[in-house]
This record gives sequence, C-alpha cells and structure tokens, in this order.
Amino acid sequence: MCKSHCYPERNWIQFLILRLLYEKPTYGYELREKLETITCGCQRHEAGVIYTTLKRMEEKGIVSSRWERKEEGSDRRVYTVTKEGEEVLKEGLKMYVERRKLFADLVNFYQKNFEGGEKNVPRRM
Repeated sequence: MCKSHCYPERNWIQFLILRLLYEKPTYGYELREKLETITCGCQRHEAGVIYTTLKRMEEKGIVSSRWERKEEGSDRRVYTVTKEGEEVLKEGLKMYVERRKLFADLVNFYQKNFEGGEKNVPRRM
C-alpha cells in the first residue's frame, strides 16, 4: 500500500487534475473517484480538499467552472481546463518527458537494491 509521501512533487495533485480535466470536463466528485483510480489508491482526498484545490486553480486561471443544471438531482459545478491550464499541463508533461531517464534510473536502482526484501548495503571504506 502506498504511503502519504507517494508523490513528492508539491503540485502533483493539481497536475493530475489538469490531466483529467483536459481529457474530459467534469465535476469534483467524479474527479475524486478518477484520481483514486489513476493513482491506484495512493491519492485519497476528502471532497473538501478537491474543491479547495479546484478553487485555487480557478483563482490562478488554469481551470474555469460553470453550473450544470440537472432535471433530476442536484445541480453541479463542472470544471474545464483553460488555455493557460493547457499550457501548464503541456509544460509539466514536457518536464516529465525530459526527466524520464532520471526516473528510469531511480526505478532500476530501487529494483536492484530494495525489491524482494533484500537490501544491498553499499560497502563503506
């Protein structure tokens, strides 16, 4: 099971929200469910955390929202990525592509040294 420090990037949750909204504008509760799914359960946030993050993102101009009226059930606020948000997402993805070799090296190091319960202790001089 993943611990709370699974994603060390400070804006990781914001980045994932941008990715999901880029794929399909949606509302907070659905975002919460999708975040948990794409992170294999590592990102479980209370609804308040999601809505606070969305509000901050809207204040920064990287998402916008509108009320969707429903004939049955409650109306809901649907969030969409703005052009500025698309640029933030694009630049973030570019950064991860550029860091891919570093991440692959870190994964290899982890597999070599920590997977399987055996830790290879480096020799000290």
